[in-house]
Amino acid sequence: MSTPISRATARTAPRTTLRPGLRRLALGAAASVAALGSLAAVSPAAYAQTGLGDGKSKERDHLTVTVRNAGNGADGTFELYCGPDGGSHPDPRGACAALERDTRWGQETFAPAPQGGFCTMQYGGPATAHITGTWAGRPVDATYDRRDGCQISRWDRLVPLLPDIGGGRRA
Repeated sequence: MSTPISRATARTAPRTTLRPGLRRLALGAAASVAALGSLAAVSPAAYAQTGLGDGKSKERDHLTVTVRNAGNGADGTFELYCGPDGGSHPDPRGACAALERDTRWGQETFAPAPQGGFCTMQYGGPATAHITGTWAGRPVDATYDRRDGCQISRWDRLVPLLPDIGGGRRA
């Protein structure tokens, strides 16, 4: 003989376990978030210690920077190597430090300014730059100018890789 269960009892009975598939999904998601958090701390310096940036590997960080119309003797084409720092760039140590400071896991260091963004209508001068090569194991082909506030900010973020025009250096 079966005992009937009242509706009140059925509603108040606590659910003690997740379904096994849902539990696996929740644990997998938590593990993924934990792993991603640990990767966010990887810097180019740590990357260099893996042997890929040791100067002996074909994957050494190398950029070619071409600057035009910057004035004050800043125009030209410069080679930059990071890990170890060197090349014909006027300040290889500062340029590599600026790149390391601006490199974040999951973000493109040389990304263009977002389309449709709101930028101040200021003109920072005729200076342009073209950067090609490899940074943190990824190919680079980026152009820079100073035609509005967004582009000026993008340029100034990479000083001294790019010349300091108008006091844009970050501390």
